[in-house]
Amino acid sequence: MSRRTRWPLLVAPLLLVVPGCAHTSPPPPPEVRAGRPDRGAALIAQYGCGSCHTIPGIDRADGLVGPPLTRFGARSYIAGELVNNADNLQHWITDPQSVEPGTAMPNLGVKPIDAQDIAAYLYTLD
Repeated sequence: MSRRTRWPLLVAPLLLVVPGCAHTSPPPPPEVRAGRPDRGAALIAQYGCGSCHTIPGIDRADGLVGPPLTRFGARSYIAGELVNNADNLQHWITDPQSVEPGTAMPNLGVKPIDAQDIAAYLYTLD
């Protein structure tokens, strides 16, 4: 078989893989219906989240240890482990070590009601 006739046989499998990476319309941003974003912003400052993360709209939240939380509502995954939705985010905030043991994200003792409001704020960042 000549190089010219083998070319389609080599390229065809790649064409089947590429559409899997194609951009599709993102789902609507997650939300926390019962959460209070204004309280969440205050709690983010209170718990010191900005010492590790850069978080838009939060004073002195310019940390470089963890990932920046800009456009958080538009993200697909939380910590590369969980689908980005309200329940998963609240779980991650309250007990990150149970999601990803050994993660640099500490367990700060965030109460569930506080996690709800923090999540509500983060979902405004889309």
